Amino acid sequence: MGDVQGAAAMTENVCVLLVDDEANILSALRRLFRPQGYTIHTAESGAAGLAILEREPVDLVISDMRMPQMDGAEFLARVAERWPGVIRILLTGYADLSSTVDAINRGHIYGYFSKPWEDNEIRLAVQHALEQKRLRQERDRLLELTRRQNDELKDLNATLEQKVTARTEELRQTNMFLELAYDQLQESYYAAIPIFASLVQLREGPGGGHGTRVAELARDIATHMGLDADDVRHVYFAGLLHDMGKLAWPDALLRTPYANLNAAQRKVVEKHPITGQAILMGMDPLQKTALFIRHHHEHYNGNGYPDRLYGEKIPLGARILAVANDYDGLRSGSLLGDELTPLDARTFLQERRDKRYDGAVIDACFTVLDARERGEGMVHELRLEPEALRPGMMLSRDLLSRDGVLLLTKGYRLTEALVRKINSFEQDDNTHVLIHVLAEGEEHAPHHAGR
Repeated sequence: MGDVQGAAAMTENVCVLLVDDEANILSALRRLFRPQGYTIHTAESGAAGLAILEREPVDLVISDMRMPQMDGAEFLARVAERWPGVIRILLTGYADLSSTVDAINRGHIYGYFSKPWEDNEIRLAVQHALEQKRLRQERDRLLELTRRQNDELKDLNATLEQKVTARTEELRQTNMFLELAYDQLQESYYAAIPIFASLVQLREGPGGGHGTRVAELARDIATHMGLDADDVRHVYFAGLLHDMGKLAWPDALLRTPYANLNAAQRKVVEKHPITGQAILMGMDPLQKTALFIRHHHEHYNGNGYPDRLYGEKIPLGARILAVANDYDGLRSGSLLGDELTPLDARTFLQERRDKRYDGAVIDACFTVLDARERGEGMVHELRLEPEALRPGMMLSRDLLSRDGVLLLTKGYRLTEALVRKINSFEQDDNTHVLIHVLAEGEEHAPHHAGR
């Protein structure tokens, strides 16, 4: 079946030109090839054959050698020059070797046959020649297709590379803008920290500052324990805001030491870490801060609140905050009612090592306190009038109002707008303010956590 289809495809639309000055030769050739299904044209001279080639798509030419005016060698030479894809076959009626050689050299003929020819031999030769032409055409088509596809692939690769490069750059820029937007969003949230801290300190009343002291001690412990900068920042924030859940308490409850609370009051008190976390619920950049706040009253042995976590299940930031909070509470009297000396406060913590508190955090806390007592880590600072402030200076202490309200946290770098506001505040509050800033060259001190 495949051979039949192949033969049909080979003869389909094949056009053959027969050129001879003898009509009976043309008729014999026409009869020979008509059963093959070829389209056959005839010409009785070389000039007539060239005219047919001008207007018809001829595949194969069979030409007599001896013709008047233009012999077969010259005719086939012209065909080879103008239509090199046409197959050329020569018929010769006499044994003229030199003329045949000339035809072969000039016309680049496929083959030649002597008159009289053997029908089957010439028919098979024509079929073979046409099949070779078809195969060459198919080969050329496939080569051209391959070349074109290779070119398209090269163009595609080049275009794809350009598109990938462009897309990569687009993604890089998008990511950069997203990071910038996220940083700005974080900055906006971090800028709210002093406001929240001020509200907490307002509730502490005169002589307050518990949140700031806890935040600074917790930050120093976290730094000593090797926490990364992000965790240190959130520990500091949690220190400032750990009592935010107490804002709605009545003054009587707020002023009562924990040791003096009755059972009902303690139930209220033990909810404040949950309330503090809930206040920060909508602020995504502060979720770690909120988590530390929630768990800063958990005990290392699991007897704390609100979730009764124990050991390493308590976030390290919360374990640090627990030690810093209770140490300051012991010193200020807010935990037991009496103000303990530094030594007694340390003893209280040590006696509850690995029970209420993480022993490793206690060790770090004592190391930090020892360094403070020796004056290590202290920075050189200047006390300046507001009019002496300049943009770029960094606060070396928290800036508080006359009523103890936290206005700016230690480490905040002043801007031109802040300098103006501080000067205006002094005038509006009708009070004399001295601002503590780092001396030049001391700016390695801890920065404001949001900057």
